[in-house]
Amino acid sequence: MVVGSLIALLCTTPENALSSMLNASAEALTLSIELCGVYAVWLGVLELVEESGLAQKLARLLRPFIKKVFKIDDVEAEKYIALNMSANMLGLGNASTPLGIKAMKRLDDGSGVANYAVIMLIVINATSIQLLPSTIIGLRANAGSLSPADIVLPTLISTFCTFALGIMLVKLFGKLHKKWRQRGKK
Repeated sequence: MVVGSLIALLCTTPENALSSMLNASAEALTLSIELCGVYAVWLGVLELVEESGLAQKLARLLRPFIKKVFKIDDVEAEKYIALNMSANMLGLGNASTPLGIKAMKRLDDGSGVANYAVIMLIVINATSIQLLPSTIIGLRANAGSLSPADIVLPTLISTFCTFALGIMLVKLFGKLHKKWRQRGKK
């Protein structure tokens, strides 16, 4: 795709090829630096949440949901899952990644195969409900949007739908897999 785009640019306006590439790389660098600042702030907030004990309270609040959906009994994994879900709800997808990795390490059974809880974590992480899509709001504000937060309600609706659908599909395929394995043993 990059090569095709470069060839098209060279064929249509070769005099603009180098300046277009330099401008795009400068914009990408500026965006990366701005996002690093946003993530640094939120990672610091998440660290404060963990150090203050709020993470344990959040894990207790989400414990009924986490126990029902993940079918686990590991307090540390529950805490990391709760923090991961919280970061995702605040629209901090990349900031939630380290927490998701910690949770996944706790959920790993060492078999080398993804178990039900790991698959559920991946799906919930990928389809998380966005209460406040802060990264997208920040990008829209940087792009000059007059009302960058207009996407909150549509984002909330669409992410709730994908979240619910993702959980239902993991549960459905988990049951189908279980039936398939039982048939194979007969």
